[in-house]
Amino acid sequence: MAVINDLINVNSDALEFGNYELTSKTKKDGFEFKGDIYKIKTFNEITKLEKNGMFVYESVPGTAVHEFLSTENGVLFNVEGTETSSITLELEPETDYKVHIDDIYVGKNRTNLGGKINISVDLEPEKSVKVEVIKAID
Repeated sequence: MAVINDLINVNSDALEFGNYELTSKTKKDGFEFKGDIYKIKTFNEITKLEKNGMFVYESVPGTAVHEFLSTENGVLFNVEGTETSSITLELEPETDYKVHIDDIYVGKNRTNLGGKINISVDLEPEKSVKVEVIKAID
């Protein structure tokens, strides 16, 4: 996989976005996908995605995200970058989610009042990591 030179694209039925190789902040606004409008800001220090003006995804430092699918039960995506990244997602408020990284269960996290959840992902250059954050139904 590689960085997204157009900053945001549709691949099959999923989004791909982000370019951690850029040295200055670059953005693209007004990208339409499935009736929603997306905005991406990305460079080597941060990648941030908004949908209809609302927060969706943020990573520090910047990342490239492939096969990003958001459902009512959570999100699935592959992420790549150059070093460990702190990823924040906005999901349902005060809800428990199970987190899997490369198909390994790493724990259950609860979103805050605003619906945000934070996870840390160890990244290495030229290696993609699969992330699944799925609503816990216990």
